Amino acid sequence: MRFLVDESTGPAVAEWLRRQGHEVFSVYDETRGIDDDVIIQKAFTENWVLITNDKDFGEKIYRERCPHKGVILLRLDDERAPIKIQILKQLLESYVDRLPDQFVVVTERTVRFARAL
Repeated sequence: MRFLVDESTGPAVAEWLRRQGHEVFSVYDETRGIDDDVIIQKAFTENWVLITNDKDFGEKIYRERCPHKGVILLRLDDERAPIKIQILKQLLESYVDRLPDQFVVVTERTVRFARAL
């Protein structure tokens, strides 16, 4: 899959995804500091599934109605990189085919697919 990893999610997650064979664009590594509007537009136009910890992207999708190719919002109590990687590993093992074009909220205990716009 193609993942755009937001700066808040971090470089360790991006590197782990690359090692799993995914195509990855890391905001932290490649365009640190860019605006959320630029991120959501890039993800849409270049067909990336966005992975983020930033709940502002929910606002962009549902209030501002920004188009997207899929968003994974990590809402974790423990935001250390190994925890993010563990949660993403479980998500990809169980739901990889359902991720494109969906808004997915992931916690340590739940995965919720919200209606895509």
